[in-house]
Amino acid sequence: MTYPALPSTSAPAAALQLWRGADVIQKAAIVIGLSLVILAIFAPLIAPFDPNAQSLISRLRPPLGFERAKAGYLLGTDELGRDVFSRSLYGLRLTLMLAVLGATLGLLIGGSMGLLAGIVGGRTEASIMAAVDTQIAVPFTLIALFLLAILGSSIEVIVLVLGLAGWEQYARIVRGEVKRLMSMPFIEAARAAGAGPLRIARHHLLPNIVSPIVVQFTLSLSNIVLLESTLSFLGLGVQPPTATLGSMVGIGRDYMPTAPWIVVAPAMMILLITFAVQILGDWLRDSADVRLRER
Repeated sequence: MTYPALPSTSAPAAALQLWRGADVIQKAAIVIGLSLVILAIFAPLIAPFDPNAQSLISRLRPPLGFERAKAGYLLGTDELGRDVFSRSLYGLRLTLMLAVLGATLGLLIGGSMGLLAGIVGGRTEASIMAAVDTQIAVPFTLIALFLLAILGSSIEVIVLVLGLAGWEQYARIVRGEVKRLMSMPFIEAARAAGAGPLRIARHHLLPNIVSPIVVQFTLSLSNIVLLESTLSFLGLGVQPPTATLGSMVGIGRDYMPTAPWIVVAPAMMILLITFAVQILGDWLRDSADVRLRER
């Protein structure tokens, strides 16, 4: 699949054009996505309590409106008396931060490898694509578990693991686009004018592969959120008392029969993130395909 370069219109005009062309589900995904981002950014201002503050006399209190609920605890408390609403906001904040950092690292690694494979070719290309095929063949969750068991589960290691989760998709897309563009007349003209590989990559290749990269970046976010949630659920992600959505679900599973509210809020946030990102990613991909057909 090939994509056209992003249009040269201003960002506000392009955003308005996309909004007008969106259907109800896509607009709902935009609203949900923006709402989650706003909640994450302003979590320190919105959260009524310190997410790690414990109050054992208030442990396992249900959300407001239920019997035994305690004033101030909107979504109830967990097994240590911590406010579920505050922890969900901070967990959302950290989960989204890890997802963005992981997707960015994957973009940098995979994009660089794909660019190198497409420009240099030969044995370099064969070696990179062999590595891509190997990662595709091996379930990455197993690789992640191995790396975390060896390197530990610090924030830096988790970002590294998440970044390695999808680099091969970027490499395949960028390599394919670069191979296609390298045969175009404007690349031949640049070569004839004495442009070197770096100048060709910077001025002619990268501007024309932004669109598929943006689409892949969006789609990879949901996969990384699910991977981070899975690792935290298994106890191999960010360690307590720091909250992520996955760790909250993992801890709350032991209290499902008696305190299901501990799991509901973070699980719903994970569901809404994946829904919004997948819809937006599919929408961007379809928009790119439409622009391609119109050219």
